[in-house]
Amino acid sequence: MAKFNHVDLCSGVGGFSLGFEYAGLSRPILFCDIEPWSRQILKKHWPDVPIAEDVKEIANDPDRFIQGRVDILTAGYPCQPFSVAGNQRGTEDPRHIYPYISRIVAHKRPTWCVFENVYGHVSLGLDEVLNDLEGQGYSIRPFIVPASAVNAPHKRDRLWIIARNMADTESERYRRGSGEERGVEERSSSHGGKDVADPNSEPSRGRGVSEQ
Repeated sequence: MAKFNHVDLCSGVGGFSLGFEYAGLSRPILFCDIEPWSRQILKKHWPDVPIAEDVKEIANDPDRFIQGRVDILTAGYPCQPFSVAGNQRGTEDPRHIYPYISRIVAHKRPTWCVFENVYGHVSLGLDEVLNDLEGQGYSIRPFIVPASAVNAPHKRDRLWIIARNMADTESERYRRGSGEERGVEERSSSHGGKDVADPNSEPSRGRGVSEQ
């Protein structure tokens, strides 16, 4: 089965990419994170994948940073503009970078977008994001998943947004093969339980970096 090309913005330590790789769905072709420590982690675990430093730079010239087709674009864009722990300035906060992500989406037209943010985004800024994606021809579904749903010892509601490019009819070429479930299991077990946030751990063979 061919893997989706995955652009991972506001990457952190690569949680989105790791999850998609565990599912056997994608391979990262670009990371982006403004924090040097995060870039160090990403470079350790995905040494062959380019890492950009600023979403705004990508938005100004997407084709320079992103080569070819984008099947999946993910972003855990900054939560400070919406979090109840902050001043909740929303679009007035200089850390509000969704408009730059929107420009990348408009230019590269990924088949799928997956975004994550804090619960406070529901009442502050979410309508603008959904209207923007809908205006670009995406079908959107936002939903809330608490951390406790995956057995964390606290509730911590998180907002997730999944958007599908309804104009994209080419992604049908990615149909599940009969051996996919076995391949996913093998890729997951090859990670060996190492902490992806540990820069001193050995790179996992299951991250698919040799396939770039």
